[in-house]
Order: sequence, then C-alpha cells, then structure tokens
Amino acid sequence: MRFLKIDPFLLGLLASVLLATVVPCHGAAVPVFHWLSVALIALMFFLQGARLSRKAVLDGMVAWKLHLLILSCTFVLFPLLGLAAHALFPGLLQPDIWMGVLFLCCLPSTVQSSIAFTSIGGGNVPAAVCAATASNVFGIFITPVLVGLVLSQHGQATGNPLDIVYQLLLPFILGQVLQPWLGAWAHRNKKMLSFSDRGSVLVVVYAAFSDAVMQGLWHRLPMAELGMIAVADTVLLFSVLGLTIFGGRLIGLPLKDEIAVVFCGSKKTLASGVPMANVLFPPASVGVIVLPLMLYHQIQLFVCAVLARRFARLRQEQDDAAVTPAQ
Repeated sequence: MRFLKIDPFLLGLLASVLLATVVPCHGAAVPVFHWLSVALIALMFFLQGARLSRKAVLDGMVAWKLHLLILSCTFVLFPLLGLAAHALFPGLLQPDIWMGVLFLCCLPSTVQSSIAFTSIGGGNVPAAVCAATASNVFGIFITPVLVGLVLSQHGQATGNPLDIVYQLLLPFILGQVLQPWLGAWAHRNKKMLSFSDRGSVLVVVYAAFSDAVMQGLWHRLPMAELGMIAVADTVLLFSVLGLTIFGGRLIGLPLKDEIAVVFCGSKKTLASGVPMANVLFPPASVGVIVLPLMLYHQIQLFVCAVLARRFARLRQEQDDAAVTPAQ
C-alpha cells in the first residue's frame, strides 16, 4: 500500500515550487534555466526511446481491442469530459487553470503506476504493459495535436510546432534508433535513469514556477482556487473510473481485462506532462497550467490504491468461486 503514502516525487515537486516562490530565478539566470530545461527535456525523451523495448510492444499487440479501448479512454473520453465540464461551468476556475485541466485531459497515461495497480488488482499485466507503453509513445504525437485543437476552440495558440519536433520527437526517435545498443545499459541502470528523469522534471518545474511567481502567480491564485482545482480533478477522475468500469462490463470484458482498462485508462502522466507543457505553452503560463496535473497525480495514486485492493478481493472471490465447483 505504498501508493497510499505521499509520493516522494510529489514532495520534490512541492519543494521546487516552494524554492521558486522564495528564490525565483530572474535576470541573467532566466535564459540559463530555459536552455537547461530544453536540454533536459530532450535528454528525457531520448532516454525514453532508448529504454522502450520493441518486443514488449509487439508481444502485447494481440489484445488490440483492449488497447484500442484504453487509448480511447485516454485520448477521446478524457478530452470530451474536459470540454463538457468547461462548457457547463466556465466560471468555476480561472481561464489559465481551465487550460491546465484541458491540457491534463490530453496527456497520455502513466507507465509505472498503471502497471503496478493492475498487478495489485490481479489484472491483465501484459496488456497493461503494452497499453501504457503505447499510450506514452502515441502521446508524443497525439497530445500536441489535441492541445492545439482544444486551445484553438478557445482562441489560444500553442508554442512553435517545430519545438515539439526538436525537443520531443527527434530525441525519442534517436533513442529508438540506438535502442539495440543502449537498451541493455538503460535497463541495467533503470533506477539511476528514473532519478535522472525526475530530476529533469524538478528543474523544469522550478524554472516554470519561477517565471509564474515573477508574473504574480500567488497574488492572483487564492487558496480557495486550489481547493476548486482539487474538486475538479476528483470529479474528473471518478467520472472516468465510473465510465471505464461500466463500459468494460457493458461489452463483457473479463475482470482481469476490466482492471487493466480501469487503471491504464484513468491515469495521466506527470513525468512527461510537465516537460510537454514547457514545450507547448508560453513560459509565463506553464506554472499555472501544470497545477491541475500535479494535484491530479496525487489524487489518482490515493484513489487507485484503494480501488486496486477492492479489485484484488473481487479477483480472489472469482478464483474461489471457480475452484469450489471442481472440489
């Protein structure tokens, strides 16, 4: 039940925000941190490409219907729910915060926690591995397009599209090209590279919030607004969980596949989301836009940890019921 605890990564993010609030980078340090963020983002996606096992993707392709359902939850259901919520309650949150919620809805799923919760719940782990991996790979292409479509509906624009190519796609493709030579080294040093990825995100968060603080972030964002962000995130998460459970049972998915759909289809990645925001949005907006994602990250870990235990009990009851007649 370690996911019920506060994620150490989240503590690091909070520390970065606090540091940016107390000692924001300014003056000559701003371009230094900007280019450092660019370099770290490129390195992160290069390493993601180098770590990605092609065999893991190919092995899981047999359950293509399951993967299509999970991808539909991630890249269709979430954006539709976000747009519907914004249309119904436009005044609930500030415009920049709403953009953050809509950006969250366009992100790919997580990998580690999706697989971990599927395993805890007794679900289809191979399918979860494949689906979570596919979500992150396709997200590099799909998320910028979705964000562009969503923002165009609200009269806003993303950053330079070439930045997406330079900072996300090309490093990832280069990592994939070199994967046969770097893959074994990357897997041997998985823990070290995980720290590297998270460290990169912390630097990006510090730079983003420094810019936001210099623009007067905390003067225009009262504590009540943070509470409303948490409420919006919670409602969004429970809506997706409810729809994925109902949809899985409606089409007759086995329980183990339903578990994979629920956990892979409801997650949103913080590790890739922050760097993507840094590429897609103006520097002054990034700090505000990633706030809903940071809160959603911890809420999803807590709620899904409880749900995984419930699924584990259901799986045990199902197994017991299957064994009893045979006896």
